[in-house]
Parts: sequence; structure tokens; C-alpha cells
Amino acid sequence: MNNLSKDELIRQIEAAREALNSSIDSGKDYQQIYQYSVALDHLIEQYIAAGY
Repeated sequence: MNNLSKDELIRQIEAAREALNSSIDSGKDYQQIYQYSVALDHLIEQYIAAGY
């Protein structure tokens, strides 16, 4: 697991969320949307595991 600061992790979560939403809104293929979703889930897991 990465040892990111809380603020950096939140920034990365927001960027991943925006990328996911944008890919959905622009009609990207399922595989691309899925990859963004998995990346966002991973960041959220890190946030929870860090106890923030």
C-alpha cells in the first residue's frame, strides 16, 4: 500500500472519480470504464485502510 498523505489521497480519489464520470458521460467502451472504476475502488480501499 502507498503511504500517501490524506490530502494527496483525497486529490487522487477526486481525479479518479472525475475520470470515471467523464468516461461514462462520453460513452467510452466498457473495458475503459471498468478500469477507471477499479482504480477508484483501489484508492478508496487505501483511504479506508489508512483509517482516515
